[in-house]
Amino acid sequence: MSVPQPIRRSVTPDVQGLRVPERTVALLRDLVESQIGVRYDDDRLDLLRDRLAPLAIERGFDSLLDYYYLLKYDATAEAEWRRVMDALSVQETYFWREADQFRALATVIMPRLAAAGRPIRIWSVPCASGEEPLSIAMALEDAGWFGRADIEIHASDYSELALSRVRAARYGRRAFRQLSDPMKEKYFTPIPGGDLWTPKPELSRRISSWSRVNIVNPLDTLAHDRSDVIFCRNLFIYFSQSRVRDVVTRLAAMMPSPGYLCVGAAESLLRLGTIFELQDLGGAYVYVKS
Repeated sequence: MSVPQPIRRSVTPDVQGLRVPERTVALLRDLVESQIGVRYDDDRLDLLRDRLAPLAIERGFDSLLDYYYLLKYDATAEAEWRRVMDALSVQETYFWREADQFRALATVIMPRLAAAGRPIRIWSVPCASGEEPLSIAMALEDAGWFGRADIEIHASDYSELALSRVRAARYGRRAFRQLSDPMKEKYFTPIPGGDLWTPKPELSRRISSWSRVNIVNPLDTLAHDRSDVIFCRNLFIYFSQSRVRDVVTRLAAMMPSPGYLCVGAAESLLRLGTIFELQDLGGAYVYVKS
C-alpha cells in the first residue's frame, strides 16, 4: 500500500537570517507595483527579496513580513519608500544616450514650439544622476536656442540617491562614453586629483529645477503640467502594460497640443491605444500629441 506524502507548500528561503514567510515576497511585489509602478514577474521575485532584505534587517526586523506591514501601514512609510526606491532603481545612464532624439528636439521640435511665441517647458523624468537633462541643455545650447526662445528644463527622479548624485555633480569616464571630446571640453571642467568632471556653471544654470517626483502619483506630477516635451525614457520597460497606459494617458492629459513624448528605443506605446501618434522627426521616433 502506498503511503500518502505530505503536501509541500511553497516557501521562500530565508535570507541573511531574515525570515521570509510564505507569500510575503508576492505581497511586497504587488505593493511595490502599486506605489512606484515597477513590476517584478514571478521569475524575478528572488531579486526583489534580495534587494529589500537588507533594508528590513537595518530596521531591526527578523521577518520580511514586518517590513511589508511598515511599508503599507506605518506613519513613517513615506520616508522608507525613498530607501526602497534607492535599492530598486537602476542608475545606469550616460551623456548623449539615444542622441537622435536630442537632435530632433533641436532641429524639428523646437522650431515648431518657438513659432507659438510662448515659454517652452521640457521635462526629463526619471532624470537619474542628471545626464539626460544636461544632454538636452547641451543640444539646445549648441543649436543657439537659449538666445531665441524662453526655455525651461525641469528634471525629476524618485530616487533620493540619484538626486544626491545630481547635487554632487561628479561624472566619471563611463558617463562620457558617447559624448565627443570637444563637447566634453566645452561643457565640463576636470576636477583636480582624479578622473572626474563637473558641469560648467553656464550649463548647470540651464536646468530650471531638480525635484523628487513619483511619476505614478498624480499629485507629484501636477507641478509639471503643461510640459511641451517630456523625456520619459527607459522607465516603462519596468512597468506592466496597464501601468504604462495609466501613466501615458495622464501625461497626455497634462500636455498641450502639440506635445512631444520621447521614450526609450526598447519601449513601444503602439498597442496601448493612447492619443499619441508615433512620428519620425528628423530621423528620431517621437510620440506626438497632435
